[in-house]
Amino acid sequence: MIEFQHVSFAYEKNKDVLHDMSFRIGKGESVGLIGANGAGKSTIMKLLLGLLEGEGKVLIDGTEVKKETLGEIRAKLGFVLQNSDNQMFMPTVYEDMIFGPLNYGLSREVVDKRVDEVLSRLHLEDLKHRYNHKISGGEKRMGAIATILAMEPAAILMDEPTSALDPYNRRIVINTIRELEQTKLIASHDLDMILDTCDRVILISGGRIAADGPAAEILSDRELLEANRMELPLSMNVHPYTSGA
Repeated sequence: MIEFQHVSFAYEKNKDVLHDMSFRIGKGESVGLIGANGAGKSTIMKLLLGLLEGEGKVLIDGTEVKKETLGEIRAKLGFVLQNSDNQMFMPTVYEDMIFGPLNYGLSREVVDKRVDEVLSRLHLEDLKHRYNHKISGGEKRMGAIATILAMEPAAILMDEPTSALDPYNRRIVINTIRELEQTKLIASHDLDMILDTCDRVILISGGRIAADGPAAEILSDRELLEANRMELPLSMNVHPYTSGA
């Protein structure tokens, strides 16, 4: 579904942000992309979307990401931005949800049916005609996810989907992510959320893959995480005097 083949990228000459990176994400996988600030997570997302071009090959469903294929590629990918205000630009959730599909040439009847199906699946019927400037941050994040699902992408990319959310809305977003059937690549510093939603983790450090494997295994490895400027998820931290001693 998603593949990097020996990909390197530099914003400045001879200063690689990503160096000879290769990985593959299969259809239906849910993968967490983790790493300290500056590790290269956002660059990976931009390369997948064709916003940047580096050396090596980036492929989606076997199609290489390049200028000539961007229309085809972006029809397969949904991108949930970190700041939903940058994504929800129409007056209402409904208007945001129909914008993309209508611009792809679908009929209003087909689009309206798709919108209702997505909102029903996410239990968000009450958001349909709500004004974006009058809904909470968590509701807006859910609306952004619904907007992407209305496009029926094969894969969803998410950048910090739980950032700046209160605990209640954070849990709603996590539960929603877990129910999504699409291939998912989620970049986040929220390691507890990654542990809750992803079966696999790719740890990026210094533009290279430092680890790639089962989420529970990588996210319980204190030595590995600390060596790459991260800490154990809170759920993995056992208080030293809870053993009853």
